[in-house]
Amino acid sequence: MPVKIRLQRHGKKGKPYYWIVAADSRAKRDGKYLEKLGAYNPNTNPATIELDVNGAVQWLQNGAQPTDTAKAILSYKGAMLKHHLAGGVRKGALTEEQAEKKFNAWLEEKAAKVQAKADGLSKADADARAKALEAEKAVNEARIAAAAPVVEEEVAEDVATEETTATNEEE
Repeated sequence: MPVKIRLQRHGKKGKPYYWIVAADSRAKRDGKYLEKLGAYNPNTNPATIELDVNGAVQWLQNGAQPTDTAKAILSYKGAMLKHHLAGGVRKGALTEEQAEKKFNAWLEEKAAKVQAKADGLSKADADARAKALEAEKAVNEARIAAAAPVVEEEVAEDVATEETTATNEEE
């Protein structure tokens, strides 16, 4: 039975949410699957990916073929690297400890990159909010300044009208 690691769509219209599954390649896209390996939410920034890396590596070692998108997700989370390192261990090029050390170093580096992106996005969002607040303050000050002379002119006109009325009454 040919097995594929692929995405199974869930969620509502316009808000996709995917499960990462190992399924028979002849099964429907959203049909029966052999094992759920994780979930992928592209609606968040950066995208949220939960993956059972060891389960994915196990399926890859048993011959499962990932689709293009699933392969990109597996690479992003390190399952493809771990599969590659496991092949090196089987061939005798690496020891289990060396492979684990390389994989953990890669995970730390990847986590730092993701955190840097998240920090950059939050900083950009904060800057945009600050600019919007400053622009709003400037508009409000302009409105207040535009309304203030009208009030002063009305008061001046009222005073002038009262003075004229008082002068006319004296005559």
